[in-house]
Amino acid sequence: MTVAVDTDLALKLRGVSKQYPGTDAAAVSGVDLDIRRGEFVTFLGPSGSGKTTTLNMIAGFISPTGGQILLDGKDIADLPPHRRNLGMVFQNYALFPHMSVWDNVAFPLVERKYPKEQIRERVRAALEMVNLTGFEKRRPRELSGGQQQRVALTRALVFDPPILLMDEPLSALDKKLRQRLQLEIKRVHREVGITFLFVTHDQEEAMALSDRVVVFDHGRIEQVGTPDELYRRPATRFVAEFLGDSNLIDGRLVTSDGTVALEAPEGRIPLAGPPAPSDGEHCVMFRPEDVRVTSGEDDAAAWKGTVREVVYLGSERRVIVTTETGRDVTARTSGETTGVPRVGDAVGLRFSASNAWLIPTTG
Repeated sequence: MTVAVDTDLALKLRGVSKQYPGTDAAAVSGVDLDIRRGEFVTFLGPSGSGKTTTLNMIAGFISPTGGQILLDGKDIADLPPHRRNLGMVFQNYALFPHMSVWDNVAFPLVERKYPKEQIRERVRAALEMVNLTGFEKRRPRELSGGQQQRVALTRALVFDPPILLMDEPLSALDKKLRQRLQLEIKRVHREVGITFLFVTHDQEEAMALSDRVVVFDHGRIEQVGTPDELYRRPATRFVAEFLGDSNLIDGRLVTSDGTVALEAPEGRIPLAGPPAPSDGEHCVMFRPEDVRVTSGEDDAAAWKGTVREVVYLGSERRVIVTTETGRDVTARTSGETTGVPRVGDAVGLRFSASNAWLIPTTG
């Protein structure tokens, strides 16, 4: 089926679902998503959330139970993978062990019957782009994990696909190498300018790489937004808890004289901004950096508590305070050694009202 083409969109998903025989719940249910040309979009979620299944349906490795996958206005849901002309980088790289780096990268061009001179020029330029010039004759076993990943990336890009799909390509690497390759992938994305679709369960990786992040849970999309939107303005409790540390405080919102406050068992927290949609039970989120730990004699503190744990993280410390009613609140402080609270200290807690975010109780 062909529909009117929006030239700004690389891909549309409309009601895409996957139900495996003999299962009660759908692996993916009713996914709707528009992906713009040149975007770097990451599918993020826990194991079993549907992110990889959705990517595999786009790639053609899994057939959807229902819905449309529209590439340039054409439904490709029934096309085999080789006819979709999409680039793919797998978690295990899937390099041909008996082929050299050069032949691995050249393979998709040979399969598409490119002229020999064009193959030589494309492979040379591609290897130069990822700093692998001089490695042309090596076999995959002679490369490090990071070098293998770059070969896989180059092979997936060398034929100029409209979209590059990447299924957790950095998960097997150590943290420092993973961070270096994240920067490399961002650089390559800027240089080639095509659409990247990336799958990960790593929140920091998604935040570092993406123009937009699609958060999955139980086969559905919870929220789509920029990293900053998801972190600062999560649409649901799940997104708030999954993406970074958060303090979720349930209480009753009360409005008086145009001001709003959250009434919790520990006491009242004034909130900034316009009145809430309605009084009653709500959930307010504070990120740890928006919570300030003060001395136990701070009479202006919103709440009082006792330090349960202090975790040193280098540039900062994570301080966990247990309030008088038994609730744990997490704060972040600088990594300075002076003035740091210790386990057992009586402290006060101040909240940055301007950074409070109201989460719908139905989310």
